[in-house]
Amino acid sequence: MQLRYTLRQLEYFVAVGETGSIAAASHQVNVSSPSISAGISQLEDELGVKLFVRHHAQGLTPTLAGRKLLDHAQTVLRQAGALRDLAGDLSGMVRGPLAIGCLSTFAQVVLPGLRRSFVEQYPEVRISQVESDQSELFSLLRQAKIDLALTYDLDLPKDLDFTPMIELPPLVALGDGHPLAHLSEVSVQELAPFPMVLLDLPLSADYFLSFFANENLRANVVERTRDVAVMRSLVANGFGYSIVNVRPMHDVAPDGNPMKFIPLAGQQRPMKLGLLMTRGVERSRLHKTFIDSAKTWVQTQRSRLVGQVKDDQTLP
Repeated sequence: MQLRYTLRQLEYFVAVGETGSIAAASHQVNVSSPSISAGISQLEDELGVKLFVRHHAQGLTPTLAGRKLLDHAQTVLRQAGALRDLAGDLSGMVRGPLAIGCLSTFAQVVLPGLRRSFVEQYPEVRISQVESDQSELFSLLRQAKIDLALTYDLDLPKDLDFTPMIELPPLVALGDGHPLAHLSEVSVQELAPFPMVLLDLPLSADYFLSFFANENLRANVVERTRDVAVMRSLVANGFGYSIVNVRPMHDVAPDGNPMKFIPLAGQQRPMKLGLLMTRGVERSRLHKTFIDSAKTWVQTQRSRLVGQVKDDQTLP
């Protein structure tokens, strides 16, 4: 019997099943809502079953048949992806979709330039990206919603493999008029009495606060934010200092006020920036090529990311 449904329709079906709404699925697969709705209706006609119960203004819920078929559709899409990857490996071509996650703290500084460099070399690769915190990146990898993640070596679980690319020592972000802004480096002891603007993201916040705990000190946290741009503007406007690992391209906050970035003194643990992937999953030619390309790109950007970096801080 001739099959009349398409992989694209299955992709729409899975997206709606995972997100619970046409609008959310539209955002996930980057296709208009009417196209997804039409694709679902066509798939229902071809399969002869109702896949979803429509709730007015409350999204869609899979029917009993829809729940059973959803598992099979996900399997078919995974197998189709494996077939595509195998064909690419056999042909020697680097092509196909690549879903990348990135830690939100440095996504704006790292990911766009890395993507541009890669697609200029491999125009047949279609990259999608998502920015999130560390815990959510772990979840996305385990659910196979992303192929790999650019992140730090923060509390890494054993079921994920991390490939380090460069070490990033901690920097203290200060407003231009801060009493410590004239120093060439600043210690935890010097920082402790001053107000701190904490970048309050899962795992990252614990890392920043550990510098003080290791010295039996307590940071004077007066402001918390999950947004890097907001943190920089708060610092530049005199609300406190903060600690970061990736230096922005310009020492200016988003609102135009000047900032300074000074090394944190002492033997402080640096962050390792690298690529995170699911352990045990065979890497396609596309994945391997992207990893090699990312390593090369990061090394060309070392001075921009961290300023002066010692040679032994570059990782293989």
